Amino acid sequence: MAVPKRKMSRSNTRSRRANWKATPVATQACPNCSALKQPHIACPNCGTYAGRHYASAERTEHQS
Repeated sequence: MAVPKRKMSRSNTRSRRANWKATPVATQACPNCSALKQPHIACPNCGTYAGRHYASAERTEHQS
């Protein structure tokens, strides 16, 4: 296994880590209630996905 011979400088380390970016979460409008939801996941507002209703996917008062 390769092991570095010298310590990597701060500028080299930070320039390499500059590409570690978080990507924003993709959202789309629910066709049933027009609330924002993640694609391929049941709507947390109304609980529908692909024309079906899933009661377990709806948000309750205790969840946020």
